[in-house]
Amino acid sequence: MEQPESVLILGGTGQAGSGAAALLRRWHPALPLTIAGRDLERARRVADELGTATAVTTDLRRGDLGLPAAPRYSAVIAALWDERLHALRYAQHRGLPYLSISSGLTDIAPEVVAGAQQAGATPILVASHYCAGTVVLAALHRARQFDRIHTIRISAVLDELDTGGPAGVADLQRWSTATSAGMVRRDGVFTWINGPDAQTDVRTADGTVLPGQSIAILDVPSLALATNAPNVRFDFAVGTSAGRRRGEPPSFEVRLDLEGVHQGGTPISTSNYLVHPAGQRPLTALGIALGVERLLGLRGDAVTPGIHTPEALLDPAYAVERMAETGGAFIDAPVNS
Repeated sequence: MEQPESVLILGGTGQAGSGAAALLRRWHPALPLTIAGRDLERARRVADELGTATAVTTDLRRGDLGLPAAPRYSAVIAALWDERLHALRYAQHRGLPYLSISSGLTDIAPEVVAGAQQAGATPILVASHYCAGTVVLAALHRARQFDRIHTIRISAVLDELDTGGPAGVADLQRWSTATSAGMVRRDGVFTWINGPDAQTDVRTADGTVLPGQSIAILDVPSLALATNAPNVRFDFAVGTSAGRRRGEPPSFEVRLDLEGVHQGGTPISTSNYLVHPAGQRPLTALGIALGVERLLGLRGDAVTPGIHTPEALLDPAYAVERMAETGGAFIDAPVNS
């Protein structure tokens, strides 16, 4: 395989972008990386720590991103919100694979339409799921022991001190402005819910109950359509994580509840937490890095042009192996909790 050109990581100085770059450097030491940020000195510091990396500044208000015609890149990674879609258009015009994580369910329409209008231009990985698709992949990994799944319920806790820096805070604010309703799949129907119907309790890994609510997130249609489960819901709470209550840094915790039947029709249910002691950053970075690896053909077959989601491209078992390498783990949920 020929050595690819450099991967352009927009938002490469942020938590998700820099974390993804570090993983890619560990997995593929010779892969060139370009760290793009508004602050050139900060971008240079990140690039210098990585090695085999360069630093640039970009201007998302410009169609050319403020970049010179050369060098050529191998992929464009938007680890930040690009309200004008200039990064996507830049990738399409040059036939480069593209990955984004900040559109969310409420903002993907322009991205999807742009991809449909130029369906043959480039692979587009829409990874605006929770933690860039890693939670979906974790749930699908747990789902493999089922013959049929009736219900999937995801319950996520985000520590208020672990919102991902200024870009992450801005994303949360934008999504909450777009809608306060949640989207669920109920009896096979995708349904918007709000008010009391959307409100719920979210239990942390140490048993503490936090007020939460169903949210509109891509994980719901991804899991529903991948498993054909007629009932899917994603609940979300912001509060103090179990890690911080222990006097440690904010921890990441997502509960995965699945109900269905085993082969032969025997009822089965599982309840697990996916946890990480270092918060959401490692798993978000992992989701990006897995996507880049796949888009570049560094693992698996070449990705065809068109719109893709993480579960359509990535093997859940492989993703879970990588989660464990970064410090992520599954633990059983307490019985009757």
